[in-house]
Amino acid sequence: MENIVTYFQSINSNTSFKVYSNKSNCGAIPRAKNLRLPVFTFTKDDLRGGRVESELIADNPTLIVLAGFLLKMPADITKRYANKIVNIHPSLLPRYGGKGMYGKHVHEAVIANEEKESGITIHYVNENYDEGNIIAQFSCMLDEAETAESLTQKIHQLEKEHFPKIIHQLSLKS
Repeated sequence: MENIVTYFQSINSNTSFKVYSNKSNCGAIPRAKNLRLPVFTFTKDDLRGGRVESELIADNPTLIVLAGFLLKMPADITKRYANKIVNIHPSLLPRYGGKGMYGKHVHEAVIANEEKESGITIHYVNENYDEGNIIAQFSCMLDEAETAESLTQKIHQLEKEHFPKIIHQLSLKS
């Protein structure tokens, strides 16, 4: 989140942000407050029960960016905001996607299957985990001695470099 916001600040964009989090102890919340961003916290029940959708309707976002968000987005929200919700996944989808495939779980599976490359996928969100249309993919090669930790660092570098730029491109189309 912080990387995305600072990218937009660096290009002198007047884009506004609001952080939504389903974890009140999320590390992004103090960072958001340091950046003077509004924060909205909610529970899993709020997501299913319409409170989040009501907040989104009131905020009227042009783009919703998921970063580190692991809950399944309800179909009523994905339909209302079709091609307006963007997520990043730490693999080259459709491989290594779906429920439970996040963070080190993805990297361990990639290494266990002796893949030669991995990467990130930026995609639209629909009602299923990691099945929305792919917007962009960026890859990196794996070394013979690759570990989940070293691959995590490579993936984070790809995310840091590419995710804000793709969000910016999408925001220009909105």
